[in-house]
Amino acid sequence: MEEKVLIVDDEQSIVTLLQYNIEKSGFKTDVAFDGIDGLEKASTGEYDIIVLDLMLPGMEGTDVCKMLRQRQIETPILMLTAKDDEFDKVLGLELGADDYLTKPFSPKEVVARIKAILRRTRYRDTTQEMSFIKIANLIIYPQQYEATIQGESLSFTRKEFELLHYLAKHKGKVLSRDQLLSAVWNYDFVGDTRIVDVHVSHLREKIEPDTKHPMYIKTIRGLGYKMEEPS
Repeated sequence: MEEKVLIVDDEQSIVTLLQYNIEKSGFKTDVAFDGIDGLEKASTGEYDIIVLDLMLPGMEGTDVCKMLRQRQIETPILMLTAKDDEFDKVLGLELGADDYLTKPFSPKEVVARIKAILRRTRYRDTTQEMSFIKIANLIIYPQQYEATIQGESLSFTRKEFELLHYLAKHKGKVLSRDQLLSAVWNYDFVGDTRIVDVHVSHLREKIEPDTKHPMYIKTIRGLGYKMEEPS
């Protein structure tokens, strides 16, 4: 069965270009020209991936992304923007986007990113993992994308959970910010290590009894981060 891509962009010329190249690569496509229609279509959950412009009439792409994740719609999102601003990259990824491209871009690069995201999604869905990982009072359930601390359920964005899971799988090992960027975001955001720092900060707010003196996720100065068993 052909995989289906939802393109949400208000520029007809870009939509036409994307549709042609994406369909030429073997995908089906559907289109929305504003954020409200994009949110409505994406909420059906019938798409394999969403190509979402940041600046849209009706509702901005960041709000569409945020609302989809709040509705537990986990369809992968490739975010597009004309802005070349680190804040936008961090914001989009924090809200649950899976990857990010700045305009102007090559249609071939968009197709390559779509294929890469779908490969990761398929691998994640088919790989058999441990039923849970326990670190002191923190229990992580990889297959369910859930975690508890002292028996209480925690809420994460997808990238927060994937970062937590990766740190937990490599408990006791120092991981550089670049390693974490590559493993969790699977893309080389050169100089954008703030993405990792922001996500670690969010994780600490949720799992650490005292964020100023973290017990689980330790900062190793000059190197990166390490997940530990609290002493």
